Amino acid sequence: MKTHLYDIEVHDATGTRLRMEDFAGKVVLIVNTASECSFRNQLSELEFLYQKYRDEGLEILVFPSDDFMNSEPLDAQAAKTHYRNEYGVTFRVMEKVEVKGDGIHPLFKYLTEGRSGLFTNTVKWNFTKFLISREGRIVNRFPPQKSPMSLEEDVKNVLRG
Repeated sequence: MKTHLYDIEVHDATGTRLRMEDFAGKVVLIVNTASECSFRNQLSELEFLYQKYRDEGLEILVFPSDDFMNSEPLDAQAAKTHYRNEYGVTFRVMEKVEVKGDGIHPLFKYLTEGRSGLFTNTVKWNFTKFLISREGRIVNRFPPQKSPMSLEEDVKNVLRG
């Protein structure tokens, strides 16, 4: 059982293994994405935030997922290419994962199981956003309909401590 976010391993879209610990000292925005979801234009807004704040320590990790109405037919590598070509994405596109149910990825299990004391419910749709502090603490969770641009003040506050 994982006891801290930094204990969890993930893979990027190319299959390279990473540990969440690799992002210690960074503010991380984690988002489950889908190329055919009605919220897919949020990828451009996420890119805007990334370009504006990456030099201050913002990392964005998106995890394609097909858990909701089969809205991500692409594998991780194809999703990465699509996100780059259609939305200009340069932040990290990660492995395709399940964000709910029996096959839930350990990262999303951690983010939703309440260990942080903040959240105990499942991801309910694509483009749910989790804001993580430089210390690996879940600071906030934002619903899919909340525009990434509306998170800018939250992101700035966490970046600047």
